[in-house]
Amino acid sequence: MRTLHSALIVIAVAVASVGPVLAHSLEEVDQDLRAKETYFQPVDSEAPAFTLQDAAGRTVSLSDLRGKVVVLNFVYTNCPDVCPLHAERIAELQTMINQTPMKAVVEFVTITTDPKRDKGTVLSEYGQAHGLDPVNWMFLTAAPGQPEDSTRKIAEVYGLKFTESEEGMQMHGVVTHVIDQDGRMRARFHGLKFEPVSLVVFVNALTNRTQKPHGHPEPGFWDSLKGLIR
Repeated sequence: MRTLHSALIVIAVAVASVGPVLAHSLEEVDQDLRAKETYFQPVDSEAPAFTLQDAAGRTVSLSDLRGKVVVLNFVYTNCPDVCPLHAERIAELQTMINQTPMKAVVEFVTITTDPKRDKGTVLSEYGQAHGLDPVNWMFLTAAPGQPEDSTRKIAEVYGLKFTESEEGMQMHGVVTHVIDQDGRMRARFHGLKFEPVSLVVFVNALTNRTQKPHGHPEPGFWDSLKGLIR
């Protein structure tokens, strides 16, 4: 597993380091992922706005992140099973992307659906526990005065329902959302079985949209890369 993880990091570095030389269009990447990535859902709609608070008490709005690609997910820290796995998948993606120049133009955002419990040091300690780097990752919660269900309502407008049980747990699905530099939803990656390189390649296509390709890659390189997206 470690060898595979290392290989994926090398691939991510290779994809992004060559920049526009290997910049296949978003349409080409979208088509490839539709064919090979079972858990990929292309989207093209305005991302729902939000204004929340980070672990340090700073106000953060989605509009503040214009100009960056945003990788967004929802969890809550008291979740005993799938949320830690989702956090670790986000950390894996962040490690891959942060080995490349994309680090400067990609922001990872996690929103808690349990703002009553999840605030301040609880948020920052959760990130540390799961290997998330605050250099381009933030964990957001409800701001003072916002209702306790406000972040669950945000998740719902993103298409993800968190339903509270009598035991205080929340029943929910797992989705990783990708928002482009203009604040538009461009993709959902469902569950935890998608290939990490699929999301990295998609994000790379978004970051290269405004750059004009200056050449074409060697034929075998792109084909071998796509071969990893099953």
